[in-house]
Amino acid sequence: MSVLMEFAMFPTDKGESVSPYVSKIIKMIDESGYEYRLTPMGTIVEADDLKEILSLVEKAYKILEPDCRRVYSAIKLDIRQGAKNCLEKKVQAIENQIGKVKK
Repeated sequence: MSVLMEFAMFPTDKGESVSPYVSKIIKMIDESGYEYRLTPMGTIVEADDLKEILSLVEKAYKILEPDCRRVYSAIKLDIRQGAKNCLEKKVQAIENQIGKVKK
């Protein structure tokens, strides 16, 4: 199984720039060992099951909880039975049609 999650999480009570808080979440994801892609508007992570992905969301919140009174999060999931490595394969499928794309 492949579970792709695109999500963003950040405090809304810490001013205009929240990169110090987002950086803590990205560090946790990086150290988790899951495949991920950081984008300007969120992060895409791939895991083998839904429980693993939702655990990352909870860990991200726990990182912000001590210092933040209000946290925003947006989450999208793509859950596909019998699939692996969708983070790469979905992009490759498009590149097979139109050639190299920016990543």
